[in-house]
Amino acid sequence: MTASVPRQVDLIGIPLDLGAGRRGVDMGPSAFRLTGLTQRLEALGHRVIDHGDVAVPIPEERSPGDPRQRFITEIAAACRTLAGLAADSVKGGGIPISLGGDHSLAAGSIPGVARALRTRSETLSVIWVDAHADMNTPETSPSGNVHGMPLAACLGQGPDALVRIADGTCLPPDRVALIGIRNLDDRERTLVRNSGVRAYTMTDIDRHGIGAIMTEVLKDFTGPGQRIHLSLDLDGLDPDVAPGVGTPVRGGLTYREAHLLAEMIADTGRLAGMDVAELNPTLDVRNRSAEIGAQLILSALGQRIL
Repeated sequence: MTASVPRQVDLIGIPLDLGAGRRGVDMGPSAFRLTGLTQRLEALGHRVIDHGDVAVPIPEERSPGDPRQRFITEIAAACRTLAGLAADSVKGGGIPISLGGDHSLAAGSIPGVARALRTRSETLSVIWVDAHADMNTPETSPSGNVHGMPLAACLGQGPDALVRIADGTCLPPDRVALIGIRNLDDRERTLVRNSGVRAYTMTDIDRHGIGAIMTEVLKDFTGPGQRIHLSLDLDGLDPDVAPGVGTPVRGGLTYREAHLLAEMIADTGRLAGMDVAELNPTLDVRNRSAEIGAQLILSALGQRIL
């Protein structure tokens, strides 16, 4: 398998605006589509199927429920639907691309991809690009916002309703690489240190370079039967590059660091699925962040400078 081989790409919009503390990310899927993403992927030779948007209620239609895990019932329902769509894509030989929407969507996309890979005796590793670790649980989260919990759920922790989607757990911690983290809650910092996941802070990237870090990660994530899911929170990039996010943190990945990361994954030919999350068009500048996200999807699917 090589990065240049045309594939079926399944675009799945998930206008999930329930896991974040700031409104607007439900418009993310539409903003990505406005970049001409389908046509640009087709120009690379891929066959693209846009499955439209998963139905998600807006916060005004529901009660938040448990303040430690706000809107968990509705979020879990949307993630279960997404898990099924992602699994169907992989089983059909496709690559599901989840267009968000807040990052709690990964509690559906990743279990779905992992479930489908298991049917053909393949295993999944996840590269999670984010300013935050998203490893809080209802007991540790200071806000109760579920977009800070999806990775914990994939690891078998976090809200029970999300853990069940992953059949208890869909990822061992040594199959996860957190890249670009720089803003962790106090209790979450301890969770990350004790979890066994590979965690690369922006300090690590400054010291060693994104190329060396990705080489290290990919060496261990591309063995026989291994596939990769890239879960990209746009706030992993510096806000000067991608301003349209609800929780911007200065000092993130540069434009070229983000592209090199995506290009190196494409070079492996092992991309199984991808999320692009937390795009908030109400905070963007002329759809610039959506365009950056679209460009990174293209890089992960084989677009090259030469």
